[in-house]
Amino acid sequence: MKYLIVSDIHGSSESAKIIIDYFNKYNCDMILCLGDILYHGPRNDLPLFYEPKKVIQLFNEYADRILCVQGNCDAEVDQMVLNFKIHKSLDLKLNGFSFHLEHGHHLDDLHTEAKYVLFGHTHISQIESKSNKIFINPGSITIPKNNTKSIQENFIK
Repeated sequence: MKYLIVSDIHGSSESAKIIIDYFNKYNCDMILCLGDILYHGPRNDLPLFYEPKKVIQLFNEYADRILCVQGNCDAEVDQMVLNFKIHKSLDLKLNGFSFHLEHGHHLDDLHTEAKYVLFGHTHISQIESKSNKIFINPGSITIPKNNTKSIQENFIK
């Protein structure tokens, strides 16, 4: 199976459209969403194309192909409008490998046997090996940090 890993959309409809376009263009089977789907949170400015209702509409069309974990900006009420379950965290086997998915704001309390940890939260893409695990963060598609460009800056002219 082919997985598209995304994080920290923060209510940007343009980011959601880009995700869906990539999903279809590359014939992915599932979207692994690492949280912070609809809201921007108190520390971030409003992102470009901040339209959470459009994100809901776009993602609900793919609900049966989304595995999602809860971010620190995701609220309990979000589950009322999203047609896919928002998990606290997930431990799964993907293509024969063990993965742990979480948003990343509680990584200090990590208790998993998984070899690979997928997380978001920092808005900085990274791959790091520590404690016999591989930690992978795709960064934020909408509000990247640490001098990385948003995917929007690369595609929206």
